[in-house]
Amino acid sequence: MKKLVNRFVKDESGATAIEYGLIAALVSVVIIAVLTTLGTNLTSTFSSVASGLKGTAG
Repeated sequence: MKKLVNRFVKDESGATAIEYGLIAALVSVVIIAVLTTLGTNLTSTFSSVASGLKGTAG
């Protein structure tokens, strides 16, 4: 595995640093979008659980 990574890093016929930067930016945007959606869903779930607990505590 280490040999494969070293060969990949040394290979200059592939993408340039700018292309790697664009790929990293795209991956970051996707991760942020997924985490934002997940956070919204979690907030909604916890609110629902909190409402249910308040209803049973009385």
